[in-house]
Amino acid sequence: MIRSRRGEVWLADCGLAAKIRPVPVISVDFADADRALITVIPHTASPWGSRFEISLPVPWLKAGAFNLQAMFPLAPPRFIRKLGNLSPINMANIEEGLKRWLGLI
Repeated sequence: MIRSRRGEVWLADCGLAAKIRPVPVISVDFADADRALITVIPHTASPWGSRFEISLPVPWLKAGAFNLQAMFPLAPPRFIRKLGNLSPINMANIEEGLKRWLGLI
């Protein structure tokens, strides 16, 4: 089973409507007693300009944004291959955006 880590970006099968796309891992690693789900945020190459879309300078991704409003869990078999890691600064930007979206700040 694929084990992903928080901050990694994977190419993943997000389902029929959401397509195969890059997703950063947002959740912490699950334990044996937990459900085998990994929370991700899809990257879109066609942003709408929402305040909950985070554009980050990631050189190995197409220009676009991470759609925080579309955060969802994926099972490990949906992960195809690892693309890279987000920098700590980029992860902090995503975390701040998630806090705004979820009303935690």
